[in-house]
Amino acid sequence: MLDREALILEALDVAGAVQVTELASTLGVSAVTVRKDLEQLERRRLLRRIRGGAVPMRSSVEGAYGERMREEARVKKAIGQVAAQLVQDGDVVALDSSTTAHAVGVELLDRRDLVVVTQSLPMAMLFLERSNAEVVVPGGVLRRQSASLVGTGAEHLVGRGRIAVGIFGCIGLSVERGLLELAPDEAAAKRTLVDACDRVIGVLAAPKAAGFGYHAFASAQDLSTIITDDRVGDQFVADWEGVGVQVTRVAAPASISGPTSVPATEARASTPSPKEHP
Repeated sequence: MLDREALILEALDVAGAVQVTELASTLGVSAVTVRKDLEQLERRRLLRRIRGGAVPMRSSVEGAYGERMREEARVKKAIGQVAAQLVQDGDVVALDSSTTAHAVGVELLDRRDLVVVTQSLPMAMLFLERSNAEVVVPGGVLRRQSASLVGTGAEHLVGRGRIAVGIFGCIGLSVERGLLELAPDEAAAKRTLVDACDRVIGVLAAPKAAGFGYHAFASAQDLSTIITDDRVGDQFVADWEGVGVQVTRVAAPASISGPTSVPATEARASTPSPKEHP
């Protein structure tokens, strides 16, 4: 089902609308199965169902999260599969409000006895409905653009134990500043989670490597690993490994509508190792 969801979202992003009959033929499943998939995606506000199919949820600011979820859907899924290997049964894991972290969350639904700490409402609902994980949502003010709770004070997590691993997306990054966001409240909320994590992993599709952000929330010293796709160049890898951050590149899958503008090559990845934190 999870493979189908990524394909449905990407088809929706490419075509602007999808039909149940066409999806059933393309995916090799029944129309009933497709309708159930569309229902699940609509409940998570990633699309809006119409008679015979679905359209993007673009009618309001609230639809921004769903639009971002559809961008680079298959690349995010590939990154999510690799990042999920770093989370074990029984871990306490922080997942931020980024759509790439959401893709990691989808790959963690079958893990047993997880404790998931997140400020993302879609992430919290994903685990509530489809896993046995304990879900912790620190309080705050709802930020519609990211469907997350921001303005959370550090006191919500201080003295409550450590988070084994935190997985964070970003709008941009640099060796000098680390992982970056544009909105100061979003960056502050992420920083609160980072401070509670023993291990911090950055996840991002290659275009974010050239993204612009103003507010840093995780420095190079905080990071142990960056997981991205193989459209980033060797210099990106060299720069980050030069400051002690492991970089894993996964193969960028071709679009279901045809090859991507940057050909996918064999993944260049090595097994990440934990980075010690003071």
